[in-house]
Amino acid sequence: MHYLCKNYLFMEKDDIQKLTYSEAVAELEKIVREMQSDACSIDNLSRLTSRSLELLKVCKAKLLSTDEELKKILAELEA
Repeated sequence: MHYLCKNYLFMEKDDIQKLTYSEAVAELEKIVREMQSDACSIDNLSRLTSRSLELLKVCKAKLLSTDEELKKILAELEA
């Protein structure tokens, strides 16, 4: 399920986990541009900020997961 914020189509929270890291970063970049525009209302600012937080959590989780995988690989190389 999706919902609209201004001209912005958002995924439901369950669907956000399906985003790739690159997709999440690209959406964050769009949100920043929207927030910097003169057309961004206070109501939209609140929604965009909440969405940004969700996307940042996804990015952080993916980065931590990749870091753990790399640590395991490097540990195997040292063994």
